[in-house]
Amino acid sequence: MSASNTGEARAPNILRELHAAEEELIAKAVVITDGKAGTIDHVYLDDVHGLRISISGHDGEWPIATVKFIQS
Repeated sequence: MSASNTGEARAPNILRELHAAEEELIAKAVVITDGKAGTIDHVYLDDVHGLRISISGHDGEWPIATVKFIQS
């Protein structure tokens, strides 16, 4: 299998997992390590940090690893 075929085979899996993360995380209440709190309004895929989130009412995006609490 060529590198091109390997990438093409993995891309749908990555997009499927991103969509699943969006369904699971959007509209959940969170608190992140710097004390910001709110609900997740968008999930992004970042080639350095993996998943990043934006929180309603706050400018910016944060790595999912900075979440201290997520509504269950």
